[in-house]
Amino acid sequence: MLTIPHEIISSLNISPRQALQWVKESFRIKDEEPVFLPHKTSIAFEEGKFMNTMPCIVPGLNAMGVKIVTRYPERTKTINGEILLYDYHTGKLLALMDAFWATNARTGAVAALALQTFARQDFQTISLMGLGNTARATMACILALYPEKNFTVRLLSYKTHVPQFIEEFQCHSNVRFEEAQNINSLIDGTDAVISCITNAEGILADDSCFKPGITVIPVHTKGFQNCDLFFDKVFADDRDHVKNFRHFERFRQFGEIAPVLAGKTAGRTSPEERILSYNIGLGLHDIVFARHIYDRLINVDEQKEKSPSFHFRQTACLP
Repeated sequence: MLTIPHEIISSLNISPRQALQWVKESFRIKDEEPVFLPHKTSIAFEEGKFMNTMPCIVPGLNAMGVKIVTRYPERTKTINGEILLYDYHTGKLLALMDAFWATNARTGAVAALALQTFARQDFQTISLMGLGNTARATMACILALYPEKNFTVRLLSYKTHVPQFIEEFQCHSNVRFEEAQNINSLIDGTDAVISCITNAEGILADDSCFKPGITVIPVHTKGFQNCDLFFDKVFADDRDHVKNFRHFERFRQFGEIAPVLAGKTAGRTSPEERILSYNIGLGLHDIVFARHIYDRLINVDEQKEKSPSFHFRQTACLP
């Protein structure tokens, strides 16, 4: 069994483009192959703390495993976790892997892919809130998808994190950054909203803030329940993970993202549609990422990528 800490994974220099490819592979597998993917089990305890258990079996990759995620608001890494990776055919435990890198990378890649899949093609403005590692991964993946498109990114003001975020991506001349002082000004008039905050108390914005044609991508689902009731379409990475949502039966139209990516069902069909994409985060993504990371480590002769890679700060995530 390998023990694989964050530093080892980071040293592989896996690029945002590669993370996007692994996420697309995950959705293809989900659509085409047998996968055992029960919905995550979440246990909330005390104030703002939780433990999630996310199992998955992927026979086609000879992989199975589970990710355990915990949230402790006072901890240096607010949200952290570990992945246990097994050989599907033998049941052998292959690795105990730190999940910090994989969680941020796959979450950012899924959010960016949802933007590409559901946003208006002519989008001009993206709004980001919660500027921690997940938002940084999302931004890196968006830039990998749109290296030449000129667009504006609004950032919700929080302490000194906006200038730090801008500094990290200032080398990309096709992006212009703006700072929004409150959520209403962040959302009003924007083409897409990506929320990477880890917790929300109540509804974040009134219905009137969400213009026709907007795409909302809540990486962490709380705060947008009002959108459930009047958005034209709601998508998710997995039906079973959202079917117990309070307003699920009242969604106007629901679908999964995998058939849309495969061209089997339609995504956006009108520039005026309001679309909500709930990306709950699947154990499938984690096990696919873990399998590829493990394979790279045991194939030591494989050349490392030379393109820009993810490097996450192991500091407190933003609320």
